[in-house]
Amino acid sequence: MALDNAALLEVLEAMQAAGVEDRVRTAAQTIYQALIDAELTSVIGAGPWERTDQRTAQRNGSRARTLTTTAGDLELRIPKLRAGSFFPSLLERRRRVDQALFAVIMEAYLHGVSTRKVDDLVKALGADTGISKSEVSRICADLDEEVGAFRDRSLAGAAYPYVFLDATYCKARVNRRVVSQAVVIATGVTADGRREVLGFDVGDSEDGAFWTAFLRSLKARGLAGVQLVISDAHTGLKAAIGSVLLGAAWQRCRVHFMRNVLAVVPKGNSEMVAAAIRTIFAQPDAEHVHEQFEVIATMLGKQLPKVEAMLRDARDDLLGFTGFPASHWKKIWSTNPLERLNKEVKRRTDVVGVFPNPPALLRLAGAVLVEAHDEWQVTAERRYLSEHSMAQLAEKNTEEVAKPELMTA
Repeated sequence: MALDNAALLEVLEAMQAAGVEDRVRTAAQTIYQALIDAELTSVIGAGPWERTDQRTAQRNGSRARTLTTTAGDLELRIPKLRAGSFFPSLLERRRRVDQALFAVIMEAYLHGVSTRKVDDLVKALGADTGISKSEVSRICADLDEEVGAFRDRSLAGAAYPYVFLDATYCKARVNRRVVSQAVVIATGVTADGRREVLGFDVGDSEDGAFWTAFLRSLKARGLAGVQLVISDAHTGLKAAIGSVLLGAAWQRCRVHFMRNVLAVVPKGNSEMVAAAIRTIFAQPDAEHVHEQFEVIATMLGKQLPKVEAMLRDARDDLLGFTGFPASHWKKIWSTNPLERLNKEVKRRTDVVGVFPNPPALLRLAGAVLVEAHDEWQVTAERRYLSEHSMAQLAEKNTEEVAKPELMTA
């Protein structure tokens, strides 16, 4: 039986007030209770207050039962019947409920995987009749509220000097066809050096219109203080950044650029070219970085003119990091941190294979990203960038603002 709106609001309120660990416990308790109620409906042939010819018994209240799991103590309600008895198959004695429960939570709640797979998991837990696809879909959809609330939360009140943008691709059914869907993700670094997941979306492609709409949604939610955007040279992305995030510089990911360069270099020269380009980023300050860039571009141009052309065309975008504190360079000259997040999303989505629709894909990706965001918040001692280095960035910006005023005077 699907949860009604009042119950959903209570669950959402409890999750918002709880910590990360309590959210997992609350989600586990909600799904477990819904599965118990759904099994009872299947056994007696009718839901609460439902009149059917197939009804074989009537509900008669419930009794409390505490189930201890690695997610915490779950306070469950075991329904009672006026005639006969009922005991959920998921709570049979001597059954290792913990592992099965986490399988249900990971597949149904956190991932929102296909209903067929959830049905298989429920049967593996001991419910021989399983659970219908419609019931699983409703149970999973009932918990979309948390992902939606996180995705639409306000970003106002904080500055995000660094913003990372990237996308990964998954399969989903659209109009009865299996197509590739882009999952775009935005993460940011706050003024005190903490990382946050700013937003995410699922779309048909990575064209300029899609990226523009995505960035505008971030701006509408209060995204401000952006000084540098780090991303690959996706089609239309650079134009979208220039039109929406006015005043922000763009850093082209050096890792993606290297892949693009090596794609046009003979295999015998790949190691030499890669080693030469890496020396550009090994310099101690901005002046030496620009000098080394000229040396390497000229040197490679003698044998590989196409590589020199690619380097010179991407010069400003590739060296955008030099306008920021040197202690930040290794963290802002590529999208590697976001790539690791993309790999985690792919690892979870590969379990599903093909999603039944884009909303199911958004549910899964959103749940994974909420999990990552919460983990970043609780590990306060592991900031992405130190407060001291972020203070240097603030001082640098203050000096730059003061210079025009001095010149005017």
